[in-house]
Amino acid sequence: MVIETDRQAHTNPAHTWRPLRLFNLYRLLLSSLFVVLAFSDISIKPIGEYTPPLFNSVAILYLLFAIATCFTIGKRNPPFTTQVHIQTITDIIAITLLMHASGGTASGLGMLLIIAIAASAMLLEGRAALSLAATATFFMLGEHAYFQLSNPGLSAAYTHAGLLGATFFVTALLTRVLALRIRESEALAARRGIDLANMEQLAEYVIQRMQTGVVVIDNRAQIWQINDSARQLLGITQLPERPSLTTLCPALAEQYQRWQHEGERPQRFHSDIAELLPRFAALGDEASTLIFLEDTSALTQQAQQLKLASLGRLSASIAHEIRNPLGAISHAGQLLAESPQLDKHDLRLTDIIRNNSQRMNNIIENVLQLGRRNQAKPETVPLKPWLENFVAELSRDQQLAPDQIQLTVEPETLTAEFDTSQLHQILWNLCQNGLRHGKEQSGHARLTLTAKAVNNTTPHLDISDNGPGISPGAQQQIFEPFFTTAAQGSGLGLYIARELSECNHAHLNYLPASDGGSCFRLTFGDPRRRRTH
Repeated sequence: MVIETDRQAHTNPAHTWRPLRLFNLYRLLLSSLFVVLAFSDISIKPIGEYTPPLFNSVAILYLLFAIATCFTIGKRNPPFTTQVHIQTITDIIAITLLMHASGGTASGLGMLLIIAIAASAMLLEGRAALSLAATATFFMLGEHAYFQLSNPGLSAAYTHAGLLGATFFVTALLTRVLALRIRESEALAARRGIDLANMEQLAEYVIQRMQTGVVVIDNRAQIWQINDSARQLLGITQLPERPSLTTLCPALAEQYQRWQHEGERPQRFHSDIAELLPRFAALGDEASTLIFLEDTSALTQQAQQLKLASLGRLSASIAHEIRNPLGAISHAGQLLAESPQLDKHDLRLTDIIRNNSQRMNNIIENVLQLGRRNQAKPETVPLKPWLENFVAELSRDQQLAPDQIQLTVEPETLTAEFDTSQLHQILWNLCQNGLRHGKEQSGHARLTLTAKAVNNTTPHLDISDNGPGISPGAQQQIFEPFFTTAAQGSGLGLYIARELSECNHAHLNYLPASDGGSCFRLTFGDPRRRRTH
């Protein structure tokens, strides 16, 4: 059983004050009708005919009471239960007096008490409603007895009065049961509404926080919804008023068109942030499509780790089988070069032996480095001071003029999560490559380091040079191990740089520069995104 307290009445007006206000409106209309009947020429027999002065006085007082209760309900003072009892008892007394002034139970006004009892049963607990039904029955039987004593010549109708009293009790019980069921249904609907709202919030939270990018589009490729991960992966800074997939990501829109019309299986594609694999799913009547964007970096990293494990085992064999004979060859070449009997042509041959021995030793060192590479230990790096120190060290080591290297960091408070020793190794490798190719191209090498943030969350660092750039055919292979375009290169520098980047949840990509030269972009990992190691 649900019991409405005064506190619940204030917190749940739908079950208390609002119905009480509606019932008082009924009381106001009813009392106004009685006043009109009392002071107009309209006559409805037998209403008000037995004792007109009593009927007129009670009608006026009843109307004034209805007006007064409008203010007490509005101010919610006295408390709710007190007001319901006072108003219901007043209804019982007023209607009983009006019924007496109209000829007793034969007037039919006693039926109005049923409405008052039903209203109290809806607003109060069961016992209170039954007590009010008993009060109404007592007043009605008392009035009927008094009326019979005052008019002994009239026939007694105690059976009618008793049935009307029984109707009061039945009305109170049935109304209370129906009210409880209605409230239980409303409470259940409210709980389910809360559960649905919570589920909706939970689903939205999960979608927004999940690592997988989620995009919902209609059949015209207009974006309905996109989560934070999808924005990060696609490099979207701001969404226009009516965002279109074709405008924001043409590569993804092209794959969507192929999937929609030809059923072609989606392929991986590169964004400015990562390598992505889309998956499409039709929603409902196929008027909209759900797109999942998977960052394949974790899979790529796992594959690279397997490759590194194989290289580690291979490197141990190489070190054992090749390094000692190679050291003997290099040492013999050095001793031969010290012989006074060699002419300059023979000395040239010893230089070739020494240089190639050194090159072979560098290759072995790089392979061994891959095999025994330590786990990354990322830390928060303030990019501006760290890059300034790096540029100063590079300038001293390579003897660079001030105009040969430029550094820009926006904003100056930009930070990144990275292992500083591995970051130093990556940038040193990229900058040395840029200086070498720039010098070969124009004789005066120049480097530009630009650090910025995408969406104010994902920072990236561009390393640009003024070299000849990389041909389109070689751009897909430059990060493969042992691939090189330089005669003296080992083909492991860029491969190691990308591997170190992946260990720090970052991405290293090549971007052709618009004015010639090469640009390598190191996109740091977003600290809000957790990846699989």
